[in-house]
Amino acid sequence: MKNRALAIPHIVWALVFIVIPICFVLYFAFTDDSGAFTLMWVGQIGKYWGVFARSLKLALIATVICLLVGYPMAYIISRCNWLTQRTLTMLIMLPMWMNFLLRTYAWMTLLERNGIINNFLESIGLISEPLKMINTEGAVVIGMVYNFLPFMILPLYNIMVKIDNSLIEAAQDLGCSFPSVLRRVLFPLSVPGIINGITMVFVPAASTFVISQKLGGAKNMLIGDLIDTYFMGGEPNFHVGSMLSLVLMLIILICMAFMNQDDEEVML
Repeated sequence: MKNRALAIPHIVWALVFIVIPICFVLYFAFTDDSGAFTLMWVGQIGKYWGVFARSLKLALIATVICLLVGYPMAYIISRCNWLTQRTLTMLIMLPMWMNFLLRTYAWMTLLERNGIINNFLESIGLISEPLKMINTEGAVVIGMVYNFLPFMILPLYNIMVKIDNSLIEAAQDLGCSFPSVLRRVLFPLSVPGIINGITMVFVPAASTFVISQKLGGAKNMLIGDLIDTYFMGGEPNFHVGSMLSLVLMLIILICMAFMNQDDEEVML
């Protein structure tokens, strides 16, 4: 009885902030302005498959880069002494204490035509005219990697710090090179952290809109920008916005289900 009472705040929170909003999304996605049931908004989705594809492509690229960068970083941190581990994890989290929008504006200052990077490259003679870095897909990927990299490193670190050094030493004593140790020992044991990291990076990257708005420009609109336009634009249409949100939600749920299935197979 006591446990049930403790669960009440969590149930209320889930109802207010998860269940009810989803019900509103479903309602607007399948009704017209009069409140009558309709499937007319489903036909609107076909016009935006290119935006969906671009969103998933850039999110996938950013996730792969975060994994390639975050995996060795997490391993290095996990092999340090306790004080160094605490210091390095704090430094990784330090940018997250700053406002998300401010971090994105900082990258605008770095990447714009007269920004810090172009000015530096010109000053040392590497380029004769400014590079076009802002308002490109590459700028969007950079913003995603910078903002979501900690979400990859921390799950990997939490798994790797639990891997006993004696397992690595035993593999090396048996003649395994470090690539073999990585492939046969570290990688299999760290798969749960990899899957959690991929999920935590891919989901927000696929649905982001601030990064693409500030760094990508109008030509690199992502699905998050489109949804934001239909809800907050000059001529809002909650029905189309809700249908787009529903499709994005389904895509993300399918990806998460696929990743969780792989996680269960590894555990077995």
